[in-house]
Amino acid sequence: MQERLQKILSARGICSRRKAEEYIERGLVRVNGKPAILGQKADPAVDTIEVDGAIVQERKEMLYYVMHKPVGVETTNIEGGRPDQAKRGNRGEALLRGASVRDLLPANLRGKVFPIGRLDKDSEGLLLFTNDGVLAYRLTHPKFDHEKEYMVIVDGPVTDGQLRKLRGGITIFGERTKPAKVTRTGEKEFLLALTEGKNRQIRRMCQKVGLEVLRLERTRIGPLQNARLKEGQIRKMTEVEVRDMLKYVGVQ
Repeated sequence: MQERLQKILSARGICSRRKAEEYIERGLVRVNGKPAILGQKADPAVDTIEVDGAIVQERKEMLYYVMHKPVGVETTNIEGGRPDQAKRGNRGEALLRGASVRDLLPANLRGKVFPIGRLDKDSEGLLLFTNDGVLAYRLTHPKFDHEKEYMVIVDGPVTDGQLRKLRGGITIFGERTKPAKVTRTGEKEFLLALTEGKNRQIRRMCQKVGLEVLRLERTRIGPLQNARLKEGQIRKMTEVEVRDMLKYVGVQ
């Protein structure tokens, strides 16, 4: 079936439709050996489509899952604990001593999907898993400025001045963090949305303004939120969630 080249390149994770137009205008896209033009259609089952000399292949089956990572579990694709090492966490959840998120995956997914980004061992919340390298790159590379939101609970009352400092950026690692969105949700808690993810950044930012983080939970990744998951659970993302996420990062 013939489709516009922009749609074909986007569907195969090559680039966004807007970027595809740019590639076509720059002469980087060829169909059956001839330079493509804007508005041109092709049938990927019949035509040979090239982008900068590389032939566009059909995408393999893409898998998308979301987990609520528990506290005490490492974000790594290396196996850690074993089921016989189970213990109980602070809120009664079953955890694995020395476990990694790979240990929490169903056996049929291990080695097939990989975590996107990181959550430190002491933090919990939403963590995406996929075999889609384009999505992983778009979500984790700092140049794309994609938002991730966290619920932060600290050890004492938070002042408006402290929240104002967090919004404006804090100097850590010798660099100033990017401005953040901060919304008070209680006397000792607030939501903080970042477009970057330095090592233990939120904890270090809070420490700089005199706050100690007691609980840190990632509640949103771009458009994905309210995943309705218990700690340690994982589920397949819905078609709507996948579509919205790909659109958010500019792949569709």
